[in-house]
Amino acid sequence: MSITVKDKVLNIIAEQAMLETSDISLNMSVEDLGLDSLGLVEAIFSIEETFSVNVPFNANDPNASEFDISSVGTIVNAIDKLVMEKSN
Repeated sequence: MSITVKDKVLNIIAEQAMLETSDISLNMSVEDLGLDSLGLVEAIFSIEETFSVNVPFNANDPNASEFDISSVGTIVNAIDKLVMEKSN
């Protein structure tokens, strides 16, 4: 069984939030996870390293970023899209 983009992203987010992946749902927000701005930035860096992608994320103003961080699901979808674009 291969590990999906979703599984990897959930593992990274869970590690940063100090939660079990089973405690995370796709509709949870960054605030729901208890991630502070540093934890979010570290998660983004880890995601970039894991998938060898550049996430268009502005750490100084996350709400002005092209990268939607409104929920775990939107993060997973955005990373999945970046990975697919990279492979083309």
